[in-house]
Amino acid sequence: MRVALIIPALNEEASLVHVLPGIPRDLVDQVIVVDNGSTDRTGEVARAAGARVVREERRGYGYACAAGVAAAGDAADALLFMDGDGSDDAGQIEALIAPLERGEADLVLGSRLLGARDAPGALLPHQRLGNALTTALIHLLYRQRLTDLPPLKGIRRALLDSLHMREMTYGWTVEMIVKCARRKCRIVEVPVTVRPRIAGRSKVSGTVVGTILAAYYLLGTTIHYAWRE
Repeated sequence: MRVALIIPALNEEASLVHVLPGIPRDLVDQVIVVDNGSTDRTGEVARAAGARVVREERRGYGYACAAGVAAAGDAADALLFMDGDGSDDAGQIEALIAPLERGEADLVLGSRLLGARDAPGALLPHQRLGNALTTALIHLLYRQRLTDLPPLKGIRRALLDSLHMREMTYGWTVEMIVKCARRKCRIVEVPVTVRPRIAGRSKVSGTVVGTILAAYYLLGTTIHYAWRE
């Protein structure tokens, strides 16, 4: 199975220098870093580490992910997504690929709630609350039990193409999950370890505005697709 790993990144030069060398290149055919309008050396650091760099000036997690998907093209059978802040352990990529490769899953989610947290602050209280509210709503509306809305995930390329993704900001991951749930796709959670970000501050959980906007889009997107064709 041909695998492309997509890493959205905004001003993550200090983290990527540690993240990219840890990616198991024997399991991943393409490493694509999407520079989402960085003002630091994110792109240069990624290229120096051997990653393909795509620039997406439109700010938004969904825009960055979509740009990475387009860059991967038809050369990938599966697409993996991972944050560039170092909170995800690249060594766990094999655990995400395995259910896809064995034909046991269509979408694999790396659950931080089922796994271990390496240190205090790896998953903040408002992150856990947002996850709990949204996953409860997903269960209520879609009858899909989940524990997390993780940055580390994998999906079959053909399936993602058929979802016609529209949410270009914080709601991108939720849209993917609920559309798969509506289709009764096989969604599998695997436990993963989460760590505090290596450097800098989160653009979402690290600010009040980012936290509020994320909550709005997560809950809004979950409700939006419950009855929409």
